[in-house]
Amino acid sequence: MAEKHFKYVIVGGGVAAGYAAQEFSKQGINPGELAIISKEAVAPYERPALSKAYLFPQGAARLPGFHCCVGGGGERLSPEWYAEKGRIELILSTEIVKADLSSKSLTSAAGATFTYNILIIATGSSTIKLTDFGVQGADANNILYLREIDDADKIVAAIQAKKDGKAIVVGGGYIGLEISAVLRLNNLDVTMVYPEPWCMPRLFTAGIAAFYEGYYANKGVKIVKGTVAVGFDSDTSGDVTTVKLKDGRVLDADIVVVGVGGRPLTSLFKGQVAEEKGGIKTDSFFQTSVPGVYAVGDVATFPMKLYGDMRRVEHVDHARKSAEQAVKAIKASEEAKSIDEYDYLPYFYSRSFDLSWQFYGDNVGEETVLFGDSDPASAKPKFGSYWIKDGKIYGAFLEGGSADENKAIAKVARVQPAVSDKNVLAQEGLQFACKI
Repeated sequence: MAEKHFKYVIVGGGVAAGYAAQEFSKQGINPGELAIISKEAVAPYERPALSKAYLFPQGAARLPGFHCCVGGGGERLSPEWYAEKGRIELILSTEIVKADLSSKSLTSAAGATFTYNILIIATGSSTIKLTDFGVQGADANNILYLREIDDADKIVAAIQAKKDGKAIVVGGGYIGLEISAVLRLNNLDVTMVYPEPWCMPRLFTAGIAAFYEGYYANKGVKIVKGTVAVGFDSDTSGDVTTVKLKDGRVLDADIVVVGVGGRPLTSLFKGQVAEEKGGIKTDSFFQTSVPGVYAVGDVATFPMKLYGDMRRVEHVDHARKSAEQAVKAIKASEEAKSIDEYDYLPYFYSRSFDLSWQFYGDNVGEETVLFGDSDPASAKPKFGSYWIKDGKIYGAFLEGGSADENKAIAKVARVQPAVSDKNVLAQEGLQFACKI
């Protein structure tokens, strides 16, 4: 097969690739200079839609409606945009199986070779699967995961095939909470199973989690905590029928959706670039230890200027912004110009049922302060939490906030104001943030 050469190559076709393409277009590129190589069959899209609107029983989102970059308020980059306006080559359904950074070449599963001057690694993460750990029966039909649009299509097909059936969701994090909500909206009998003492333990305090667990229970979602799935039974057709838990319980199941985390896809580059904290180590411009090679999104471990340490962040907001930063740095370098260092404020959010929360900053510290109405039975619950470290607010969470109120808690997390009395802070609650 003929070798193809591009000035710039983005390997990976997720959110980061879409936002990098948009930034390249803004900065100016010539036809044929940039290629995106993706193993997916579709142009880059806003991945968060998959665990939310894509699975809605009515008015479900479908492509091309949520192609990048609508999630960040930008232009929707249709497949035609890449060819006509972006002047970018989309190379889809193409998995790269070998990367040689010394020769600046990539090799696909089909044997095609691509060479480049500048490479952006945007390979994202892969889902952790129960079959990876040899869980008995975990290869049964209708044990599903969610990362790509093909996965979402399988969940949609299972919902339709097992109408009003029993669904077990394994995991109590982002995917677990969002999938449980949307399965319940589809009128399935839903049970969440997770080993931790409360949901979303990487972010939520016990007080925050108590609200969501109560709210979900009121919506009919059953919750089983403190145990894990250790096996599955299936029928003669190979469809899953039961989930066996470590505590001895056995749950009937027509559908199982597993959301127990992901792993950054860095294996192509092992031994070729410096790594740290499970990702590819970069500078504040997302350049790796290899000149001309950049890493963005989930795979990048970068300097977190605000906290003075190195971090890897798995979230769509960082995927978007790191991709834009890398492209700006590439173009500035070519023009012998400089740009500001990446100064990222961690940001996470979720939407499920009628709920919508945002978190900014760092959930660290000796103390937390919960404020507002966190009664799961409230008609319009609205509450939040501050994380306090060394007498300062490092993190801020808000459920049910307006756009301006969410901006206020973001500012608090950035400014890190001092707190003299946490009881007064609890009483002031959101008003404290709005005064900053």
